[in-house]
Order: sequence, then structure tokens, then C-alpha cells
Amino acid sequence: MRTNLILIGMPGSGKSTVGVLLAKQAAMNFVDTDLLIQSAEGRTLQDIVDHDGYDALRHIEERVLCQVDEHGSVISTGGSAVYSEKAMAHLKQQGIVVFLNVSLATVKKRIGDYSLRGISKRPDQTLEELFEERYALYNRYADMVIDCDALTQDQACQSVMDQLPETVRSPEHH
Repeated sequence: MRTNLILIGMPGSGKSTVGVLLAKQAAMNFVDTDLLIQSAEGRTLQDIVDHDGYDALRHIEERVLCQVDEHGSVISTGGSAVYSEKAMAHLKQQGIVVFLNVSLATVKKRIGDYSLRGISKRPDQTLEELFEERYALYNRYADMVIDCDALTQDQACQSVMDQLPETVRSPEHH
């Protein structure tokens, strides 16, 4: 049964913050897959990229995501989770995938133009190229899209709650 909420989206889209709000409001656990990766590896994502490269992080991320076995949880994924078809198929079996959609302008405003805040991207890739590439993937995997540009984090949380099927919303199923 699909009882999890899986949040996907660009860095700065609110996955962590909205995720915590959702977990509180829906009486669910909150899981941040970036933290699962760091915990599994004993180092930060940036350290993995700096020492082992971008592709190594992709492989580690896929392995960790494919091991996620949660029920009644809000799962905030790293912005790059959608690069793994295998990981996304695994997560979709366990829950509803919610794309927190924000424009490139909002991403830049929230994370800063140049500080890419540990965004895993290929060295030769611009933020614009990364955005375009991921946007298509986010839409491919999303069961639900929430346009968050004009919403506060509380409003984004409420918007997700309003659109959830009853089976996920009602506490007796957890």
C-alpha cells in the first residue's frame, strides 16, 4: 500500500521545510534521504562529490534510495533522486510522489545565484541546464504537482494536504 509522501523538486523548492510541516500536520514520520546518504557514508554529500565525484554520489544515492522501506512517512529526496529510474520506481511503489514545483527565478532567489549549495551537477553544467534537465524528470515521476512560487511553506503544505487521497490522509491507515 502506498502510504508515504515522497517529495521531489529542485534545491530551494521547500522539500525539507514543507516535508517537516506535512509530517507534523499528517502525524507521519519525516525522512530526509540526503541525511540517510550522509549517515550511510559517514560524510557530507559535498565531501563525496569533492573526493569521489558526481557519479559516485549518484550510485550511492541510488543504493540508499532503493533501501528505503518506510510506511506512513514523508520522504524528502535530494534534488537528483530523479536521475535513478530504479530508485524512483522503488519509491513510487511505497507512496505518492509530490513535485514541489518552483521556477528557476525562485530557485536562484532562495539558494542564491552562484552558491549552488552543494547541488550535485556535472562540472560543465549551468544552473539553467540543470533546471531544464531535472524539470522534465520531476514531471515524469510526479503523481501530484504543487506550484510553490507564490505559496508560503504553510500554504504549500496545505495545498498538498488538500489534494491527498483519503487513504493517505486518515491516521487509522498508518
